Amino acid sequence: QVQLVESGGGLVQAGGSLRLSCAPSGSVFRFNAMGWYRQAPGKQRELVATITSGGRTNYADSVKGRFTISRDSAKITWYLQMNSLKPDDTAVYYCAADYRPVPRDDMPYWGKGTLVTVSS
Repeated sequence: QVQLVESGGGLVQAGGSLRLSCAPSGSVFRFNAMGWYRQAPGKQRELVATITSGGRTNYADSVKGRFTISRDSAKITWYLQMNSLKPDDTAVYYCAADYRPVPRDDMPYWGKGTLVTVSS
């Protein structure tokens, strides 16, 4: 069974940076769409960024210019580089993936989340 595992979360001061990673465990198959979502306390889950196997990216307006999504050359592991972090970025961040080529919010594979806390 393929499972997704996030890592890299933690506590950081406003203006700082973190890099999140997502890697599948178990049998490895290349996904065609990969993404990051987050859920802040008391709020609904929201899109952060997505990337396709071909490198096409999409970002939420709230993170454009600050966050960068990428994937390794083998297209197995993907990352979220977060710069200029704000307290509003505090959330549990989830990675997600899909074999379908176009990113959608109903991706079938999800990680359990990694907590990012940004202090003011």
